[in-house]
Amino acid sequence: MIVMKFGGSSVESAAAIERVASIVRSRVAMKPVVVVSAMGKTTNRLLAIANDAVHGRRDQALEQLQELRSYHVEESTPLVRDEDRQELDEVIDSHFQELGELVRGLAILGELTPRSVDAISSFGERLSSHIVTFAFRRCGMKAVHVDSRKVIKTDNRHTHANPIFPETYNRLSEEIPTFTEDGVVVMGGFIGSTMDLVPTTLGRGGSDFSASIVGAGIGADEIQIWTDVDGMLTCDPTLLDGCHRVKTISFAEAAELAYFGAKVLHPATVVPAVEKNIPVLILNSRRPDTEGTRIVADTVHCENVVKSIACKRKITVVNIHSTRMLMTHGFLKKIFEVFERYETPVDMVATSEVSVSLTIDDTERLQSIADELKRFSEVSVEENQAIVCLVGDNIRFTPGVAARVFSALERVNIRMISQGASKLNLSCVLAQADLKEAATRLHDEFFSELDPAVFD
Repeated sequence: MIVMKFGGSSVESAAAIERVASIVRSRVAMKPVVVVSAMGKTTNRLLAIANDAVHGRRDQALEQLQELRSYHVEESTPLVRDEDRQELDEVIDSHFQELGELVRGLAILGELTPRSVDAISSFGERLSSHIVTFAFRRCGMKAVHVDSRKVIKTDNRHTHANPIFPETYNRLSEEIPTFTEDGVVVMGGFIGSTMDLVPTTLGRGGSDFSASIVGAGIGADEIQIWTDVDGMLTCDPTLLDGCHRVKTISFAEAAELAYFGAKVLHPATVVPAVEKNIPVLILNSRRPDTEGTRIVADTVHCENVVKSIACKRKITVVNIHSTRMLMTHGFLKKIFEVFERYETPVDMVATSEVSVSLTIDDTERLQSIADELKRFSEVSVEENQAIVCLVGDNIRFTPGVAARVFSALERVNIRMISQGASKLNLSCVLAQADLKEAATRLHDEFFSELDPAVFD
């Protein structure tokens, strides 16, 4: 069995879904389980509708909901067999009737809770997975729809739910293989439910995570992440041209890249795959013949020092200084207890005796965090920063890497620099305005020559 995940851009239209159907049909013998994201930007549109509803724009929200319904009807109509058309109409009608009731309820309450966010944003994947199932049937495949909420069980941490792995794996192993014997299973990514059947989501980008969970639960031979790029590249292609495809990379390297901004893969994806030693492939649904990137457990030998450069935008640096903590212990503990209370992850840290600088990318609770930190320290904040992260197994064994980085960035002001505890990465913080120049110079420095066994 294999798991094939298709992102929103891969299922954004009738033509895109037909491409997906062709790709899956060519792999039917491998007993695929297909995990799909919402169509196009549906999740963003649903959240915008919810926001309008709670801010007194009920009629506008309902009008936008009708437009979203029309979009799903228009794109799904060419994909369904005549004998399935009534069933598809009933599926779309029931989902949008439920959505309409939810939007009206939000307009009355005037409040959007995390539980409500999960409820409304779950509809994108619920709709797309049904539509893709009908499309597969039209293409001659025996397709079965499985509601992810019945098999992906989570805690009640709405909008960022954590899977209950033992229960989820049990349900997946009991239910999914029975369907793959005769056909293709289609599921919605990103969504699950509590043990009390309350809808939850795994966080934005969670469809990759869903695919990895499903793969681990059914003991898949491989997990395929189908997106709109040829695989993991040597740098962010939105920053510079001339990036090269990475053919093979280790789980550890891929995890570092994903966490530090490589959008082709959700950071949590590799966790279940690593635990079960299941290879992950990054493939392009628009160019299905491209080999993509293969992520494996073992270290991948490479003549280059660096495998790839990840870039993370919209970073905020928080500087914390307290002379009162000189020659005392507990300074770091007090700082990180504050971030823990407000559930705000920290990316990078640089410390001295009485000063700590750290970076965050989630500023939703920053004001409250700063207010607490000011009780025992001075706090300053620098916005519009970015992280450039060099990743590669060879960094830990190669002297002079930092010197090459500083030389390449001699005209760029570096705010922080850190070599991670994993020893796989070397990261710099700089102004976001300098990101393109920095990425270009580092790419020129470390990828002027390529190991043909690893790079295209």
